[in-house]
Amino acid sequence: MKKNKIKFQFLTAIFFLLFFFSCRKDKPQQATQAVSISNRGGVYIINEGNFQFGNAKVSYYDFATGNVAEDLFQPANHAALGDVCQSISSFNNKIYLVMNNSQKIVVVNPVTFMQSAVINGFGSPRYFLPVSNNKAYVTDLYADVISIVDLNTNSISGTIPLKGWTEQLLQVYGEVFVCNKNADKLFVINAASDKISDSINIGYGANSIQEDKNGKLWILCNGDSTKNIHASLSRINPISHQVEQNFSFADKHDFPLRLKLNGNNDILYFINGSIYKMNIADNNLPSNSFVAKDTHNFYGIGVNPVNGDLYAADAIDYVQRGMVYRYDVNGNLITSFLAGIIPSDFYFN
Repeated sequence: MKKNKIKFQFLTAIFFLLFFFSCRKDKPQQATQAVSISNRGGVYIINEGNFQFGNAKVSYYDFATGNVAEDLFQPANHAALGDVCQSISSFNNKIYLVMNNSQKIVVVNPVTFMQSAVINGFGSPRYFLPVSNNKAYVTDLYADVISIVDLNTNSISGTIPLKGWTEQLLQVYGEVFVCNKNADKLFVINAASDKISDSINIGYGANSIQEDKNGKLWILCNGDSTKNIHASLSRINPISHQVEQNFSFADKHDFPLRLKLNGNNDILYFINGSIYKMNIADNNLPSNSFVAKDTHNFYGIGVNPVNGDLYAADAIDYVQRGMVYRYDVNGNLITSFLAGIIPSDFYFN
């Protein structure tokens, strides 16, 4: 969790405790039967849940039927998933669910969602990235290291020292590029030696990274308004490690996050209150929103790689169940549906 959001959620949970249990309009419908994911296509929805409440869930929206399964894990395993589901990754026909406050990664079958393993020993894990068939890296909020995971034994086999809050990471040409929220650099790790090989000066507070159709890396940094450091978006050549283009946000209070690409890897999307859309060939940041914030509290986005539909997660008040809004490529609302508490990310199958 972000440090400021952890504090916010804790205070909010106390303030709304009675309301949460007695007056909520949209109480979860507890599933009684396990759901088998079809091969027709759909999207997994990560729901963080309330900090320290242990009510994280993974939902599933079926494209063909429009049905939503609110919780895949509980019915399949007869146990709660854990506290704060931070991110989801898929590798070698397994899904890895990073549980931030539970300090673990839960491995499940993508069809039945039956748990097959648990990887323990993290400080506060954020994102999981396989770098070979046998090895993965995991970033961390507090640990000041990148954890190395042995995928054969599902255990931590080592660490790479890297001070600060590390976030999303991406592998290109045998190198892993790591975002760091407490620095103005993008760090580079040699995946063969597990050593930091370089750091690239970019904007402060890198939170998300994507690779476009030309093999260039895009890094979104949220800046720091207290230090008068503006947010920025950078394009980097992963071979030369050179910053080829840098866009600075005009207002020091801008706080962009959740950078995503479409299926063709040529259109960028991100949240900055409202949702914005930008072509990788554009020479300026977008001045108009793609989807206006209005009364929404947009907290996560995902783009269907097949048809370009945008899925936007609305966390509402971080207490009740959130909403997911589905928009077409022109920003027209197609449909909306309830998810779990604090929906934040999407994975399309």
